[in-house]
Amino acid sequence: MSTHPPAVAATDLVKTYPGDVRALDGMSVTVAPGTVFGLLGPNGAGKSTTVRVLTTLARPDSGAVLVAGHDALRHPERVRRAIGVVAQRSGADPVATGRENLLLQGRLYGLRGAALARRADELLDRFDLAGAGRRKVNTYSGGMQRRLDVALGLVHRPEVLFLDEPTTGLDPEARTAMWAEIARLAGDDGLTILLTTHYLDEADRLAERIAIVDRGRVVAEGTPDALKGELRGDAVHVELRDAPGPVDAGLLRTALDTFAGVREVDVDGRRISARADDGPAAVPHVLAALERQGAAVAAVTVARPSLDDVYLRYAGRRFAEAGADTGAGPGGTGVLPDARTTATNPPADARTAATTSGDAR
Repeated sequence: MSTHPPAVAATDLVKTYPGDVRALDGMSVTVAPGTVFGLLGPNGAGKSTTVRVLTTLARPDSGAVLVAGHDALRHPERVRRAIGVVAQRSGADPVATGRENLLLQGRLYGLRGAALARRADELLDRFDLAGAGRRKVNTYSGGMQRRLDVALGLVHRPEVLFLDEPTTGLDPEARTAMWAEIARLAGDDGLTILLTTHYLDEADRLAERIAIVDRGRVVAEGTPDALKGELRGDAVHVELRDAPGPVDAGLLRTALDTFAGVREVDVDGRRISARADDGPAAVPHVLAALERQGAAVAAVTVARPSLDDVYLRYAGRRFAEAGADTGAGPGGTGVLPDARTTATNPPADARTAATTSGDAR
C-alpha cells in the first residue's frame, strides 16, 4: 500500500441547490497519486458537481477537500495552480489558432518568452497538432479540438488533471485516440487523473480504481476487476416475446429460484436477469422453467459480470435506466456552467468566481 498522501481527498461532501436539489449527499473520494481514478455514474448523479467542488469552482455546504496537499476551502488559489481542468465543452477561443490558445493559457500561469514558446510547441507535437497549430480552432475537427483542450490543461505542468466527460460527442476513432493519450499521461508522465464518465467501457478500460456514483454519493468503489469479481458466476439475461397477458413475476422468480446455482433473479417487464454459477449449464433449466410458466423466450444471453451488473446490484437499477450510456458512441448532455472559463482553470480568482453558479449535475 502506498505511503504517499493522496492526491485528492474529499470527505462527506454535501451540496444543495435551490429547489431542494441535493447534488451531493455525503460524497467521499480518495485518489492515490499517479493513478487514473474514474467517477462513473449516469447524468445527474453528482459527478460534475464533485469536480466543481474539487477544482474550487463551487463550495460545498459541508465536508472537507484536499487537492495536491492543499485545503481547497481555505487555500483555493494554491489548488488552482496545482491542477488542470478539462470541462465537457471546449475552453479554446475558436477564432484564435491552436498555438495562440496555448500561449495565452501559459501567460495566465506566468510563463513567458522562450520557455512558453517551447512548451506550446512541445504540446502541439505531443497531441499531433503541429501541422494545425497556426490554424484557427474553429477549423478543427471534434477530436482535434478535444486534444487541444487537454493540451491547454497541461501547459503549466499540473500535479492533478481533471477530465470531465472527456470523450462525450467524439466519434469512435477520436474516442480511441483520446483513451490512448489519457493512458500515456498516467503511465509515462505519472500524472494523477480524475476522470468522470458515463461510459461503462471507458471506466473499465482507463481507470485503475472507480467509484460508482448515484444520487450524490458513492455506492461502490474498487478496481473494475474487483467490483466485477464480487458478483460470482455469470449473468443470464432473457428477453421474453410479447404476450397477450402480463408476466407473473412472482411465479417466474419462484420457478427460477428452485435451481441450485441460480440466484438474484430480477424480473423487469419482459426482461429477466439472474446470476448463475455456471451460466451455459443453467440456460436449459431456465428455459424449461419459463416454458412451464407459459413464457415464450425471444433471446437468451450469457455474459461474464460487467460494470452494469455491479451498478444494478448497488443502485437497484440498470445503468441505461438511470439515464446513462453503457457502450461506445456519443452521448450525454451535461456541461459545467461557463465551460469556456472552466475548461483550462486559470488561477485568477475573478475568472473562477464567475463559474460558481449553475444547475446541479
